[in-house]
Amino acid sequence: MGKYILRRFIRSILTLLLVVFIVFSLLRMMPIEGYFPNYEKLSKEQIESGLKNMGLLDPLPVQFFHYVKGAFHGDFGHSRTYMANVLVTDILKQKIPISMKFGLSSLFLALLISIPLSMKMASHKGKWIDRLGTLFLVILQAVPSAIYILLIQAIGTEKLHIKMLYHANDITTWILPVISMSLGNIAFYTTWLRRYLIEEENKGYVILAKVKGVSSDRILKKHMLKNAIVPMIQYLPNSIFNTMIGSIYVESLYSIPGMGGLLVQVIQRQDNTMVQAIVILFAVTGILGVLLGDILLCLIDPRVKLTSRGGA
Repeated sequence: MGKYILRRFIRSILTLLLVVFIVFSLLRMMPIEGYFPNYEKLSKEQIESGLKNMGLLDPLPVQFFHYVKGAFHGDFGHSRTYMANVLVTDILKQKIPISMKFGLSSLFLALLISIPLSMKMASHKGKWIDRLGTLFLVILQAVPSAIYILLIQAIGTEKLHIKMLYHANDITTWILPVISMSLGNIAFYTTWLRRYLIEEENKGYVILAKVKGVSSDRILKKHMLKNAIVPMIQYLPNSIFNTMIGSIYVESLYSIPGMGGLLVQVIQRQDNTMVQAIVILFAVTGILGVLLGDILLCLIDPRVKLTSRGGA
């Protein structure tokens, strides 16, 4: 177990360093205007002096080393055009909790719907309930999310008169964005949990329980569900970590001051330092989520062979 965790950790660190280097290198190719809030008013000498003070005239490997060294100490530099000379970490500290509140709320709603829905579909495999549920899942997965998000927004605001724009002190402004953000996870978790439940139905312990006269409902709730959820455990850390990222489209649509909306704003303002930090944060959450998911699955399910697992 220890060797496996160490190997996975090292592989994840190497993957992360590669991603960071690629992002770092690409952003160094961007126009230098993104490093100066008043670029048009600066002389050539002032621009060159500013670039030198920021270390942007050093060789790329030297710049990368200093950036990684600072990042390990929580220093991602200063915002240049979004909020001039404000630490990137101070800005992120304000935005991440907002995205996490919406993300965790939408994840909770998704699980609240997915678990009973998948159980109902699996217990009525091939019947109208299963077919209707499958149609619902296919629509969610096939139709671009922007379409049903706009549909939810239109119905919610025009028909149900729910307030659209986010307000921190008005819980009703959470309703539409949370529903919109939960639909993707509903489709994902319901599809896979239904599949795992159906696979469990053909296993020996289920057949034996039926022979002994145990009711199908009890078998489903007490035994099949527990075993079917085990493979899903590995996806939960990634889902939870992704709540920090937020939803770019939903947050922009409902004026939620979270990470998704922040990324759009810093790109529009060409704040290279902010863009770099946010993209790297997105990479960290994805890689760390996959790593923790794999380790968690191995801890919970001893049947998983550690030496045979791959991943990032």
